[in-house]
Amino acid sequence: MKRVVVTGMGGLTALGNSWPQIRQAFTEGRSAVCAMPEWDRYTELNTRLAAPIADYRYPSHWQRKQLRSQSGAMGVACGSSTGSTEDVRALAALLMHGESHGVNANTYVRMMPHTTAANIGIFFGLKGRVIPTSSACTSGSQGIGYAYEAIKFGLIPLMLGGGGEELCPSEAYVFDSLYATSQRNNAPHTSPRPYDRDRDGLVIGEGACMFVLEERDHALARGARIYAEIVGFGSNSDGAHITRPQADTMHRAMTLAIEDAGIHAEQIGYVNGHGTATEQGDIAESHATAALFGERAAISSQKSFLGHTLGACGALESWFSIAMMHDGAFVPTLNLDNVDPRCAQLDYLQHDWREIDTEYVMNNNFAFGGINTSLIFRRQA
Repeated sequence: MKRVVVTGMGGLTALGNSWPQIRQAFTEGRSAVCAMPEWDRYTELNTRLAAPIADYRYPSHWQRKQLRSQSGAMGVACGSSTGSTEDVRALAALLMHGESHGVNANTYVRMMPHTTAANIGIFFGLKGRVIPTSSACTSGSQGIGYAYEAIKFGLIPLMLGGGGEELCPSEAYVFDSLYATSQRNNAPHTSPRPYDRDRDGLVIGEGACMFVLEERDHALARGARIYAEIVGFGSNSDGAHITRPQADTMHRAMTLAIEDAGIHAEQIGYVNGHGTATEQGDIAESHATAALFGERAAISSQKSFLGHTLGACGALESWFSIAMMHDGAFVPTLNLDNVDPRCAQLDYLQHDWREIDTEYVMNNNFAFGGINTSLIFRRQA
């Protein structure tokens, strides 16, 4: 088996695109959630909250000729919940009303389920394997996990892994129909509230994050900086219900990751929770975590700052976990004032950063379809 290390990571969020920017926002307790008056025209939509990336511009150095690589030694595993929903709308208008003005040669390319992985591979000229992971809220974590496995089993020495999502009111509608969105429309910064007694649902966000994963000896031979080692990955499915999470299979996914890592649960000093601020999700996740770690597990959720970034969250939260592990300090869950008594007893990080010196961190994500993932990262000097 090959050892797999992280030699690059970074992303784009509503709070910035570098860890110092994001850490500062976390320290200031600054939420990216805001009211969306432009959604008022959707009269049946109850929530008016989101965490958008404002004023995004493509970087000037993003020129295809500069960045293309002819290496056949790298692949990509990543995904999103869906392709561009604006293009889905254009195609729907064609099918329903015969209106073709919004449809062009790129419409399907932008909306296809594997658009994230395919376009990254094309943009960088990658010649290795492409593994699309369009699995809703586990798209990013499965991207990292499957990239890790491809390298671990000697199939390829280098992979990109991660996920992304663009904000669209249609995604808010999906959760609205499940009575799962926050309706604190007049107090945006008080929501979402993961694990909190007074939560009222999630907030949709957007973002993207990619990891460069590499076989360890390959990285050392070229003198690459190593940020962390991926030592464990577990993924399974509930096999029970499309939207009702199951604590026992969540617990099993975490156990699979620990078994893969060859360590003991007590060696993990921090758990980055999925923490969507939905009733069934928070309660099931907390009990699954407590079943493995007991009351000692230090846990928090960055969705309280950034909203639920769907296909990006697994990669973004893995990035944050590694960065916090290196800092030796972990961010609390914003708006967590009173832990829901129906949640299991855990060491919920509230109000203040927590200093924790740990060699291992775990990031967990759970998705529609009953898909569960767990990743374990080991600190590198």
